Amino acid sequence: MPRLLIGLLRVGIVGLVSLGFFGQVVVIPTTVADEVERFAPYAPYAVPYSTVAILGVACVQVGLVAVWMLLSMVRSEAIFTPRAFRWVDTVIGAAAVATLLALGVAGHLAVAEIPSPDDGMEVLGALGAAIAGVGVGAGFVLLVLVMRGLLRKATDLQTEMARVI
Repeated sequence: MPRLLIGLLRVGIVGLVSLGFFGQVVVIPTTVADEVERFAPYAPYAVPYSTVAILGVACVQVGLVAVWMLLSMVRSEAIFTPRAFRWVDTVIGAAAVATLLALGVAGHLAVAEIPSPDDGMEVLGALGAAIAGVGVGAGFVLLVLVMRGLLRKATDLQTEMARVI
């Protein structure tokens, strides 16, 4: 992989991690405070839901750090080594935790009697978004598991070729 592309990907990762920190520190708390100010019955849900949102962003950040490490391994042509599996497993774990958080939110929204300022469409929209997050997260975890299997096969083949040569 060209060094320029690896450099551009790293710039993107730094940007996304920084954007995630901004979201965790500014956007999520401010949005939650605004919603509670707009509709006071949301107050009991402010801390749990903002905590879950901050943890979800942290899962994405952990996955991005793991991708950074995998890019370093690609750059040094060491991607087909057992060390790479640690970072791929980190991506899988972070995605699985984020998916479980979304599943928990979807489950809570489905069974809880959450008041709504209008006709309940806000809660239904949030439930739909949480269900979509579960679907996308589960699909991503499955995709990365397949890619991990391909990495395992390629690593085994390279090890075998090194023994032959």
